[in-house]
Amino acid sequence: MSFITTVREDIATVKTHDPAAQSGFVIALSYPGLHAKWMHTPEHWLWEHGAHGPARVLSQVTRFFTGVEIHPAAQLGRRFFIDHAMGVVIGETTVVGDDCVLYQGVTLGGTGKECGKRHPTLGNNVTVGAGAKVLGNIHLGDNVKVGGNSVVVKDVPDNCTVVGVPGRIVRRNGCRIVEESFEAKQHRLSMPDPVEEQSRVNREGIKSNRRRIRELEQQINDMEQQLAEITRLVEQLVEQRGAQR
Repeated sequence: MSFITTVREDIATVKTHDPAAQSGFVIALSYPGLHAKWMHTPEHWLWEHGAHGPARVLSQVTRFFTGVEIHPAAQLGRRFFIDHAMGVVIGETTVVGDDCVLYQGVTLGGTGKECGKRHPTLGNNVTVGAGAKVLGNIHLGDNVKVGGNSVVVKDVPDNCTVVGVPGRIVRRNGCRIVEESFEAKQHRLSMPDPVEEQSRVNREGIKSNRRRIRELEQQINDMEQQLAEITRLVEQLVEQRGAQR
């Protein structure tokens, strides 16, 4: 695909996603997300042809002018749009599908010093909200939406909405998800989930409290029966003594 065709396609994408977009000329001049994407094309070409140093230097120049840092080795799909752009970071081994949208402050990053594939893979038509972090060698399926300021560290199936820290699936295929479950074999990243651990502790504590309440209620019932029996015996004793007098 020629560069001119790509530019026209990207401008049309902006008009689709941004209701504040004006003419194509204004869009081409005033959207740093587009500038970062267009500059990534020669940077990626240099990287693929072994000129890693110039590619990195050029990417930092792009970062200086646009506020977007895209590693030259990252793979970006067609009609990729970064809205507002400032503070976006896309790591080296990131793969982004077609028709994806990122908002300001998004990080597609790693979790440490792993080797090989250590950044996320986004499917097609993925939207990542402002300030969200997608971390590690994980896969977000097609049509996934990530809420603003979420932190996603696990794979997400197709057609899901993820929110929270850490990110949890709250909607799938248009239906509300009350409690989600994951297949461990599909997750290459193992990270502690303190929120889930605390929730589990709280659930166990509630169950324990309920058991204790039932035990105490039973003890109270037993004591009431014993008290009633003692009261009956005392009354009988008082009646007997009164009769004897």
